[in-house]
Amino acid sequence: MMKIGLFYGSDTGNTEEVANKIAKIIGEEYVDVHSIGKVSNADLEMYDHLIFGTSTWYDGELQSEWEDFLPNLDEIDFSGKTVALFGLGDQLTYGEYFIDGVGIIYDKIIERGAKVVGHWPIDDYDFEESVAEREGNFVGLALDDDNEYQKTDGRIKKWADQLSTAFRFTVSI
Repeated sequence: MMKIGLFYGSDTGNTEEVANKIAKIIGEEYVDVHSIGKVSNADLEMYDHLIFGTSTWYDGELQSEWEDFLPNLDEIDFSGKTVALFGLGDQLTYGEYFIDGVGIIYDKIIERGAKVVGHWPIDDYDFEESVAEREGNFVGLALDDDNEYQKTDGRIKKWADQLSTAFRFTVSI
């Protein structure tokens, strides 16, 4: 199996914690975990399978390291790359911007040729709208650790099961 590059941005540590949970479930021997604030374009380009994780801040803004790195995505050809996305947000307090950061990254990598996998159903969430919602699903895994922490591990496991076919791995846990 090819290595998966998992790139996250985290201001409070929550997204980093989720990134490490995802790596553990997939199998840490198959996943290289990186902070997006400490990488270059070449680090992303070396992987054919990628996972991007971000939180959404304030009124639908990207996490700060992703905000800084986003222009770099214009220089990367994602053709032939398979990408999965996950995001953290607060669906109750910021329901009109729930996981918008995922949608922002999605739009950028789609225009650069990425094949995005790991879409996630919007049922079981209580939000007003989201830039990450397309055709009745989120474009990636949606997590709300502020209000539904108890659902996070189960959602990650189901999502990893879904990714196993696209990324050709067997879930470790």
